[in-house]
Amino acid sequence: MNHIYYCYVVKCADNTLYTGTSNDVAKRIATHNASKGAKYTRARLPVTLIYSEEFADKSSALRFELKFKKKTRRQKENYIRVHKK
Repeated sequence: MNHIYYCYVVKCADNTLYTGTSNDVAKRIATHNASKGAKYTRARLPVTLIYSEEFADKSSALRFELKFKKKTRRQKENYIRVHKK
């Protein structure tokens, strides 16, 4: 059975961006903000969700995340601006 997964982008308190994948974005953001998320975000709290994109399965979301992380900050911001609903 396939579950819907999301690739999400948060803005950290130091204005950096963090990208991750989850099947429950709200729960994942709460985990980050409880200092139990990724090591990167623990020192940069709080985080604020700025973008999420839905995928049919985990592997598709992870492939997108990997490609997205290779973009420059400007490219990421442009992508978010164009695709944000």
